[in-house]
Amino acid sequence: MSVGQKEKIMIEGNELTISNPHKLLWPEAQVTKLDYLNKLVFLAPYLLRYCANRHLTTIRYPNGVQAKSFYQKNCPTGKPDFVHVAPLEDIDYVNLNSLSTLMWLGNLACLEFHPSLHYIGHTAPVEWIIDLDPSRDPEPRIMEAAQAIGEILDSLRITSVPKTSGATGVQIYVPLPTDERYSFDQLRQLGHFIASFAVQKYPKLFTIERFKKNRGDLIYIDYLQHGYGRTLSAPYTPRARPHATLSTPLLWSEVALRPDAKEFNLHNIEERLKKLGDLIIRVPGQNLDTVLERLGTVKH
Repeated sequence: MSVGQKEKIMIEGNELTISNPHKLLWPEAQVTKLDYLNKLVFLAPYLLRYCANRHLTTIRYPNGVQAKSFYQKNCPTGKPDFVHVAPLEDIDYVNLNSLSTLMWLGNLACLEFHPSLHYIGHTAPVEWIIDLDPSRDPEPRIMEAAQAIGEILDSLRITSVPKTSGATGVQIYVPLPTDERYSFDQLRQLGHFIASFAVQKYPKLFTIERFKKNRGDLIYIDYLQHGYGRTLSAPYTPRARPHATLSTPLLWSEVALRPDAKEFNLHNIEERLKKLGDLIIRVPGQNLDTVLERLGTVKH
């Protein structure tokens, strides 16, 4: 795709106007809006897999990541007919269900994509995510922390996929069965159990203290963010960080090598995905029945 300062293009039979294609959105990484839109074309099959048919929140950076930003929950005004909205609690969220919609949002400098954890019109979680949130930046122990949580899950016969948040943290992603058998309440109870066990086993590494000012240098195990109507960074979403990083699923063997989140960015994501594909889709929905029964959790 090659455009001038303002030009109309056709995507999926829909006409879009691309403005300021040479504006630097990530100045340090030298990524222009045109670069970004071209990357979104490649990323679309992956991003849409985790954003489509969900309530989408974006973060917009009209003048790049070094300038002011704002959260966009309600669909931006002046939407084209091909952009569909999904109302929830008086907010008209965008349903990111097409490449055309993704490109429209990209042109508006939506640089981060944070979908709901449930599908539109449903109340059950699509996946289960434990968010590891460092109290300091950088946090050299974040991959050690991810490995520790992965080992706890593995001891419970729960297969998980670690992914960088693209910022400072790591999220542990557990695919769920498609029959919606689990509730957010059940997974919150399970998350509390795992987090409490991790704090007991690794008291110098983890905390479940909600207030950041009271955490010291400990890594917060955030199991509470996984809830109805809440969001987390989608797999493969870019992040507004200097190195143009993305939230990137990892192999556990990579975690063992303690990589830095900066290693996974817009410049090299195509090569990685062509080589490894989507690591999350390889993992089947996990049966949590046995561990939930042991905990005595009740579905609400």
